Amino acid sequence: MIEEVVATGRRKTAVASVRLRPGNGQIDINGKAFDEYFPLEIQRKVILAPFDAIKGNTKHNMIIRVKGGGIEGQAIATRLGIARALMDVNADLHHEFKSQGYLTRDSRKKERKKYGRAKARKRFQFSKR
Repeated sequence: MIEEVVATGRRKTAVASVRLRPGNGQIDINGKAFDEYFPLEIQRKVILAPFDAIKGNTKHNMIIRVKGGGIEGQAIATRLGIARALMDVNADLHHEFKSQGYLTRDSRKKERKKYGRAKARKRFQFSKR
């Protein structure tokens, strides 16, 4: 078995570094417990979706370092990192993960604000008089 696999996932400005080690299923995110860092059930389901495709996490401990972005961006970045790490362990998972969309990096980012505008595209309120 491979000692340790490191993979990176990104979304918007969030970056997640995932270390996959042989173990019993423990997850540590930025020094906190998994349920403590991601309190919402839907976020935990999104993150663990690659493990659902391979019938559960019983063989891997994860140490995840995540920074930047918001909590949702961090969750999706973590999912991508986990999927990439599992791919390094078992290359046969590629077709399954690709069809589920776990290997696609969502490249959408916030558009920059332009001068003469309230935001990127929003205009200031028009006043006729």
